[in-house]
Amino acid sequence: MPHPRLFVPRWPPGASGKVELLSFTAEPEENPMTEDRRPIAELLAKSGDDDFLRSVAEAVLQIIMEADVEGLIGAGRHERNAERTTWRNGYRDRTLETRLGPLNLKVPKLRQGSYFPGFLEPRKPVEKALVAVIQEAWIAGVSTRKVDELVQAMGMSGISKSSVSKLCREIDDRVQAFLERPLNGEWPYLWLDATYLKVREGGRIVSVAAIIAVAVNTDGRREIVGLHIGPSEAEPFWTSFLRSLVKRGLAGTRLVVSDAHDGLKAAITRTMSGATWQRCKVHFMRNALAHVPRAQTTVVAAAIRQVFVQPDHAGATTAWRHVADQLRERWPKLGKLMDDAEADVLAYMAFPARHRTKLHSTNPLERLNKEVKRRADVVGIFPNEASITRLVGAILLEQNDDWQLQHRYMQIEGMAELDADAKPEIEGNAKPQITPPPTPKAA
Repeated sequence: MPHPRLFVPRWPPGASGKVELLSFTAEPEENPMTEDRRPIAELLAKSGDDDFLRSVAEAVLQIIMEADVEGLIGAGRHERNAERTTWRNGYRDRTLETRLGPLNLKVPKLRQGSYFPGFLEPRKPVEKALVAVIQEAWIAGVSTRKVDELVQAMGMSGISKSSVSKLCREIDDRVQAFLERPLNGEWPYLWLDATYLKVREGGRIVSVAAIIAVAVNTDGRREIVGLHIGPSEAEPFWTSFLRSLVKRGLAGTRLVVSDAHDGLKAAITRTMSGATWQRCKVHFMRNALAHVPRAQTTVVAAAIRQVFVQPDHAGATTAWRHVADQLRERWPKLGKLMDDAEADVLAYMAFPARHRTKLHSTNPLERLNKEVKRRADVVGIFPNEASITRLVGAILLEQNDDWQLQHRYMQIEGMAELDADAKPEIEGNAKPQITPPPTPKAA
């Protein structure tokens, strides 16, 4: 209980008859509770709540941010000060994952300049691009219920067109600078692969091809060198893309690895003189086994794989023809397919043995394509092609930066074996090491 106030009459000299009220209540005047400390005191009073520690952490971090902003502005909240540099402009919601659980914070915004606390990690370019795509779809009036839920979950309700335009412009500048950068030096190996995405076009939903190009330079480093969006994979599409790569400086390409596309083969001949096309071995095996009954696929696959264990190009060629002749009797279409695909599937065997494990297929692009699809599935249907370039380009930019921090993708010693002016050498005296395949049983 507080001490009662006592009224003690006191007559100072020369002032008789006046009464001065004195309080004997213990009221410390030093270190008064500030406005910042009151939320913590209120939380301490709720020590029985399950989320007590998380609430305290949120309050402490909020106080830190408010103090930082006051220092930047030069004035406190509602304080009139001629020395202030800017004004507050509301908050943006951010979530910080901790061992206590997710902390829901409100990051102060400024009218001029920006503020971001050091204990929060800024959004990566990919996250910004994803947010921009969802925002753009929402504002354009083409959002679905799924997109609306995502917008609300990200705390973006009530966003303005100017905010979206600013965010998109920032991402687009970085992505375009990355995709249009000059390509210096020589790039002996080039991988091309496509993934299909859905986009709204003229009131319809159509599929478009997103072609991604990855190349390795003479230092053994791999980089993402291009992205192209188009309606199909016809020859004009491939030609336009490859010419854009050559214009940016892609030179010295010896081998182009991709799936079987007639248009691509014609485009390579037009734009990259001296380059050889390598048909993806994985895709070829799928096409080959489609001509065989399911019960015989294991035996046939084992027979064809005997070709790929040969030590050189000559041995692989001889083994290929031997296996094709064995399989031709039972499956004529398979034999015809192997005759037509021999040069394309075995092209990689004429290159340095140190590099062959990464040259026979488009597998180096598969993981990248899966990441693109994973992020794109969140959007579902893109509002336009520009939004595809924005999101996919940001993913590629982020992945390319990660690759530059890793070890060389290919051994540099193998690069010394490449001679840009010499054709692949084939040794005619090599004898293939063939294990006769088991005799297929009747289906």
